[in-house]
Amino acid sequence: MELLNIKNLNLAGKKVFIRCDFNVPMDEFGNISDDRRIRSALATINYCLDQNCAVILASHAGRPKGEFDAKYTLAPIAKRLNQLLKREVVLAKDVVGEDALQKAQNLSAGEVLLLENIRFEAGETKNDEALSKKLAAMADFYVNDAFGVSHRAHASVEGITKFFDNEHKAAGFLLQKEIEFFGKLIDKPMRPFTAIVGGSKVSGKLEALVHLLPRVDKMLIGGGMAFTFLKYLGYDIGASLVEDDLLEDAGRIMEEAKKLGVKFYLPVDVIAADQFKEDAVIKIVTAQEIPSGWMGLDIGPATVRLYREALNDAQTILWNGPMGVYEMERFARGSSKIANYVADSYATTVVGGGDTADLVQRIGLDNEMTFISTGGGASLELLEGKILPGVLPLIIKED
Repeated sequence: MELLNIKNLNLAGKKVFIRCDFNVPMDEFGNISDDRRIRSALATINYCLDQNCAVILASHAGRPKGEFDAKYTLAPIAKRLNQLLKREVVLAKDVVGEDALQKAQNLSAGEVLLLENIRFEAGETKNDEALSKKLAAMADFYVNDAFGVSHRAHASVEGITKFFDNEHKAAGFLLQKEIEFFGKLIDKPMRPFTAIVGGSKVSGKLEALVHLLPRVDKMLIGGGMAFTFLKYLGYDIGASLVEDDLLEDAGRIMEEAKKLGVKFYLPVDVIAADQFKEDAVIKIVTAQEIPSGWMGLDIGPATVRLYREALNDAQTILWNGPMGVYEMERFARGSSKIANYVADSYATTVVGGGDTADLVQRIGLDNEMTFISTGGGASLELLEGKILPGVLPLIIKED
């Protein structure tokens, strides 16, 4: 799909509204622990500033409930943007209130205004038309550079596009790059193409698994979702996470893999614990015999070796979802080992955002990957074959 390109807009000296995704992780003191999403938006912001534009930035952070909450203020984002852009970034006190509207109206060429957390407005997540209209009235042009939320039909993502024609809206450089990369990955991957799919639940990845199967040569399953497949096979999985209502779906996926000739890998051993705690008693057990009351919280060493062998010949690796509870150090080993194998491979390596991107960054391997997506949910929906609501209005329609 071809998107409306920011380079084709006549931006010189105009006001531009850029929807970004600055939803970055912060520590307990409000310090940004990973600013990748902010840095990813700089190319688009600087391009607009080079065109002598006045720039209005909008983003959400966290999940405020449609009203002001100091815990979710974008003040730390404004401070970091200030440092990265090397120019003043003014933070509005609200989104479409008196302060924001006045600051937006008085904004001069070369100046940058950051609206407060867009989700302080209840209408944002409801795709409220009145809110979309108010946001659109602030600027001459609209640019979407927020891949991480483009799977959401929200007011600042989808609704706002209705108030701009094709000469006055476009995709930013980051959004363009993400869509192009995943497009090539799905349509023309170098083979063998191996997908590593983890995370806690099958339900969150079911459509992605179904859509990926005809496209990959191997699929490696890890994380909590593996136990739904293992239970379907009749294994004793103890108190491990399982989705009983999806057992038949898990069976169909394995059957389809067999039919398509896709090699489908499940853990052969796990790190089991007697409780979901960092200091729990742990032991390595085979996937067939997790003790009653115990739960699998990471893939075991034999699975790590098996998966390393499976990755040896891969030319393209897509990884979405950790292999265990990586947030707890004792259950992060499997994910860390896989991350190192992926990083050391000669394949094109794509990390599908969210927890996997966080994991890779934690162990310092982010620069070793070919591409790290800024959106977990958005990348999953692309893999499911969906057209994202925030992207659809920016697609150039073929005659």
